[in-house]
Amino acid sequence: MSAPGKLIASGRDADIFEYGKGTVLRRSRNGRSQMLEARAMEFVRSKGYPAPEIIKVSDDGIDLIMERIAGPTMIEAASTQPWKLRDFGRDLAELHESLHLLSAPDWIPTAPCGPGERFLHMDLHPLNIILSSKGPVVIDWTNAARGNPMVDVAATWVLLASANVPGGRLNAAKAKVGRGILLRSFLSPFPKTELSSVLSSVVEWKSRDTNMTAAEIERMRSLL
Repeated sequence: MSAPGKLIASGRDADIFEYGKGTVLRRSRNGRSQMLEARAMEFVRSKGYPAPEIIKVSDDGIDLIMERIAGPTMIEAASTQPWKLRDFGRDLAELHESLHLLSAPDWIPTAPCGPGERFLHMDLHPLNIILSSKGPVVIDWTNAARGNPMVDVAATWVLLASANVPGGRLNAAKAKVGRGILLRSFLSPFPKTELSSVLSSVVEWKSRDTNMTAAEIERMRSLL
């Protein structure tokens, strides 16, 4: 593989670089192989689900070349177009529902809680959705798993409800209102009894995530 171009973004364990026309290079910072993630994206794409096309994976899996998706993330669009929050919530719900129609292949690992056989993303929230000119595209398939669809929905609920909001009190107050609108729209299609039945196990799982702050964990636990 040739040398990457300019750094575009950095996630929790990988950096994204420009890489030729219409492609990006996702490079693992800790040497973790991205083979499973690439395979997950190829699988859902083969079923018609919106995920980036995989171009090439290095032999060790550290470098992943894939299609570059142009457009804002859903969270960026929500911050500049708050009148569309209900629409974004419905779109987020539909992305969950269409993914959960897929049976997970045998090579996908089991979700950390909630037994089941459906394909789960386990990090399907507005920051991982790019609104391209052709429609929303879901990125970051690191946590793809097999399990109960309500676990996937609850994981998004927990993350949306607990995430820190940068800025002062006024910004936080505005974000709280917007987040409530988005959440209500997102959660409305899903059966509340089934969702509530998995919430405690999802909160316990996410509470062990070292990337979550103490304040975020406290807000997650308050949902119970």
